[in-house]
Amino acid sequence: MTAMNAPESTALQALIDDRYAQLVAACRGAGVAVQDDAGVAERIRRTLLASDFAFEVWRSQPQLLAPAGLERLRSSSDAASRGEALRLPVDEAETLSLLRRFRRAESLRLVFRDVNDLDDVPTTLADTSVLYEVLLDRALAWSEQMLAGRYGQPRAADGSLQRLVVVGFGKLGGGELNFSSDIDLVMAYPQGGQSDGARGLDNSEYFVRLVRQLVRLLNEPTVDGICARVDLRLRPFGTAGRLALPFAAMEQYYQSEGRDWERYAWIKARPVAGDRVAGKQLQELLRPFVYRKYLDYTAFAGLREMKALIDAEVARKDLADNLKLGPGGIREIEFIVQLTQLIRGGREPTLRVRGLLPALTACEARGHIPAVRARALREAYLCLRRVENRVQMLRDAQTHDIPEDALSRERIARGLGHDDWPALAAELARHRAVVSEEFAAVLMPQGGRAASAPVADTRLWHDACAGTLEPAAMEGSGFVPGDAAAEALVKLPQGSNVRAMSPGSRERLDRVMPQLLIAARQTAAPVACLLRLVQLVQAVARRSSYLALLEEQPAARRRLARLFADRAFLAERVIAQPLLLDDVLDPRIDQLPLKRADISAEIARVLSTLDEREAEAELDRINEFKASVAFRLGLAFSDGRADAVSTARRLAALAESVVVAITALAERELAAQHGRLPGEGSGFAVLGYGSLGGEELGFASDLDLVFVYDGRRAQAMSDGPRPLEGSRWYQRLAQRVMNWLTMMTRAGRLYEVDTRLRPDGSKGLLVSSFDAFAAYQRGRAWTWEHQALLRARPVVGDVALHADLAALRREILAIARDVDVVYDEVSSMRRRWRAERDRSDPSRFDLKQGPGGLLDIEFALQGLVLAHAVRHPSLLEMTSNAALIEACRDAALLDAGQAEVFLHAHAELLQRALTCTLDLRSRIGEREPELMQLVATVQAVTRALGFAFES
Repeated sequence: MTAMNAPESTALQALIDDRYAQLVAACRGAGVAVQDDAGVAERIRRTLLASDFAFEVWRSQPQLLAPAGLERLRSSSDAASRGEALRLPVDEAETLSLLRRFRRAESLRLVFRDVNDLDDVPTTLADTSVLYEVLLDRALAWSEQMLAGRYGQPRAADGSLQRLVVVGFGKLGGGELNFSSDIDLVMAYPQGGQSDGARGLDNSEYFVRLVRQLVRLLNEPTVDGICARVDLRLRPFGTAGRLALPFAAMEQYYQSEGRDWERYAWIKARPVAGDRVAGKQLQELLRPFVYRKYLDYTAFAGLREMKALIDAEVARKDLADNLKLGPGGIREIEFIVQLTQLIRGGREPTLRVRGLLPALTACEARGHIPAVRARALREAYLCLRRVENRVQMLRDAQTHDIPEDALSRERIARGLGHDDWPALAAELARHRAVVSEEFAAVLMPQGGRAASAPVADTRLWHDACAGTLEPAAMEGSGFVPGDAAAEALVKLPQGSNVRAMSPGSRERLDRVMPQLLIAARQTAAPVACLLRLVQLVQAVARRSSYLALLEEQPAARRRLARLFADRAFLAERVIAQPLLLDDVLDPRIDQLPLKRADISAEIARVLSTLDEREAEAELDRINEFKASVAFRLGLAFSDGRADAVSTARRLAALAESVVVAITALAERELAAQHGRLPGEGSGFAVLGYGSLGGEELGFASDLDLVFVYDGRRAQAMSDGPRPLEGSRWYQRLAQRVMNWLTMMTRAGRLYEVDTRLRPDGSKGLLVSSFDAFAAYQRGRAWTWEHQALLRARPVVGDVALHADLAALRREILAIARDVDVVYDEVSSMRRRWRAERDRSDPSRFDLKQGPGGLLDIEFALQGLVLAHAVRHPSLLEMTSNAALIEACRDAALLDAGQAEVFLHAHAELLQRALTCTLDLRSRIGEREPELMQLVATVQAVTRALGFAFES
C-alpha cells in the first residue's frame, strides 16, 4: 500500500468509523468474538474504505469475521479448494441460496485480499475466473442430475454418453474476469441423439432444457441476490439461435455464417464447465475459422467495424470516460493484441493464448509488438483493470464508469494509494493517452486505408480498367517510357484472377492500385517498380489478405516499392512467394536466428507448429522458413545493415540448418518404411563442399554435397517391416535428401544440389563408404580435389563418422608436399578455369573468374595451405576464406600488407557479387578504375607469392 500524505476527509473517516462500529455490534449480536488486534482491524477498515459490498456481506454474515472466516479471507488458495466441499441439496430453493452465499463469501475474500495488497491484479482476476468456473461446475452438475432423474441421460446414436460443453468467452475465457462482470457463455454438445429415460427427449431439446435450468440457478434473483449474470448472446445466430447446438451445426455455422467479430470472440474462448475434453475437440474443430493458414490482414476490417460500433455506442450513451469502452480504454488494448493474434496466429501457435497479458508477452517475445510499446500497454492495462475492479467492488455493480460523487471518488483513489481523486485521474489520463495513440497507429496508420489517392492516379487506374489508358498519360504521370506501364495496367483487370475476385476484394483492389502508382512513382525506377508490382497483384489477386496488407500498411507499401525498384532478385522472390510480404513489412533483422544452432532451433520450432507431421507439409514449412530468412538477410544486406562476409556466412548457416532438417526428415521417413540399421548413431554423414563448406554462400548459390556412410554396416539389415541391406539403405537416404532439397513444392525449391565432387565425380556412386572415400582421397584424388577438400566440412550426420572424416581430412591435407609442385599445379588449374569460365570482356570484369578476382584469392589460399599445412596444422581448422587469410598471416605465409590486400579485396568483391545477384545480373561489373585498381593489387600479391595465374 502506497503511503499517503493527505488525511482522509471528515466524511470518509466518519463513514468508516460508523461502519466498523456497526460490524462490531453485529458480531456481538451474533455471538462472534471480534479480533481487535491492530493488524486485523486495520485490514477490515481498509476493506470498508473500498467496498460497500464487503460491509453488506459482513453485516449479513458476521460469522465471516470469526477466526475461521478471517482465515478464509487470508487464504491464498482460490475458490476451487473450497468448491469441492460445496454440496448442493436436492431442494432447488436451498441450492439457489447456497450458491449465492458461497459466491458472496468468496467474493468478499477477493475484495479483502485485493484492497490489502495480498494479491496482485493478475491473481485477483484469475481467482475471480476460478470462482465462476466453480459456480458453473456445481450448478451444471446439479442441473444434470435433476434432468437425468426426469428424462435419463443424453446419448448419441452409438449409445455413447453426451454431456454439455460450456464454453467461456471474453474475460472468463481469458482467465481474467473482473469482479462484477457478466459471464459470456456458448453451449454445445458433441452429437445428436436421444436421452435414455422412460420419457426420452431428443438431445436438441434435452440440452436446451439443461441450459435453461443452469441459467436459472445462476441468474435468477433471490433474497440473496444473483449468483452470476449469464449472457448467451454470443451463440450462433445470437438471440435468434438455439441455446445449445451440436458440434456439426457449430462448424457449419462458423464456416458459412461466421463474422469477423466472432473470430475475435473465439480467441479467448475455452471450455469452463461440462465435458472439457469434448470442448477441446470443439476448439480444434473451429480453429481454422479463428486462425487462418496464412497471414491474415483482413482482420483489420473486422476490427475497424467493431470499433465503429463501439464508438457509436460510446457517443450515444456518453461513455467517453468508460474504463472499458472509452478512448484509451481496456478494449483498445485488447484489440491491439488480438489483431496481432488473428493476423499471425495461424502461422505461429505461440500466439494462440487467451489472457491479455500472456498474449501481449507472446507478441513481444516474437517481436510483433516492440518491448517499449508492450511495457506501456502492460502498465496501462494493469492500471485500468485495477481501477475497474475497485469501481465494481465498491457496490458489486456491473459498471465500468467512475462514480460521479466526490466521496466515492475519494474512496477509490485512497484505496489505490493516491491522496485524492485528481492524482488518480491524472494517472488514468496519462495511460489512456498512450493507449489511444498506440491504437490509432495500429488501426489507421498515416497513409493507410483512410488516405485518399490523388484524383489523377485514380483516373489512371479507372482508364486502365476501361481499356482506354494511353502511354502518354503514363508518361505525363512520371512513368517514362509509358508503353510498357500502360500495357501492364490495362492487362491487369482483364486477367482471370482479377475477373474472378469477389466484389469486396475488387473494391479493395480499386483502392490499392492508385496507392501503388503513387509508391512506384516515388522510387528511383518507377516503370520497373510498377511492372513488378503489377506482377505481384496478379499473383495475389485471389488472396484478399495480401491486398489488405498493401492497403492497410503504408510502410509496407513504401518499402515494397523501394525494394521492387532496387532489387529485382528479391522482387522475384516476393512475386513467387507472396508470404514474404510479411517480411517486407517487418523484417525484424535484429531477431534473426544468425547462428547455426539458433537457426536449427527455429526450424524445429516452426515444424512443431504443424498440426500434422507429414513430409509434404514439413517440406513446405521448411521452404517457407528458408525463403523468409534468406529474404530478410537480403533486405539487411540491401539496406546496409549487414556486410557481405557476414551475409554469406549467415546464408551458409541457413543452408546447413536446412540440410540438417531435411536429413532428419528423410531418415525418419526411411525408418518408418524400412526400419533402422544396427549400431550407435545413423552411420551417415553429409559433407558440405564449395561455398557451403567455406561458409561463403550467395543468394542463389547451389550446394556442393558429398554423402558418406559407415561401411561396416553395408551388409547389415534394417529392422523394419521391409528391411533393406545397409548399402541400399544409405543409397535411399542420400537419394531422398537430394530429392527433397531439389524438389519443387508449393513453396518453391530449397536449393540446387551438385554432387560431382564425390569420388570419381558423376561416374561414381552417389554415396560412398568411408573406406572407399578414404582410399580415393589417399590414392586417386587430384590436387584440385584436395583443394576442394580444404573447404569441406561435415554439416550433418553421425558424430563418430564426423570425427573420422575430420581426421582423414587432416591426414590428407597435412601430407608433406613439394611447394613448387603445388604452386605449379594450383596455377595450372587456375589458368584452365579462367580460360574456360572467365566472362570478362573489354568493358566488363568477371568478379569471380577474372584476373585478380575472388577465385585468385581462393586459389592462392588453397595453394598456401596445401604447401605448408604439414608445418602449420592450425591452417586446417577453418574453411572460410576470410578466416584462412588471417590464419596465413598468423603463420607468416602472408605479411600484414598482403593479408590486408586479400581481406579488403575479398570483402569488396564479395559485396559487389552479392549486389549483382540481388539485381538479377551476372557477377560481372563495369571496369571502373576503383575496381581495376583493386584487382591489380590482388594480382601483385599472388605473383609475389609465387603463383602464375596469368597465361
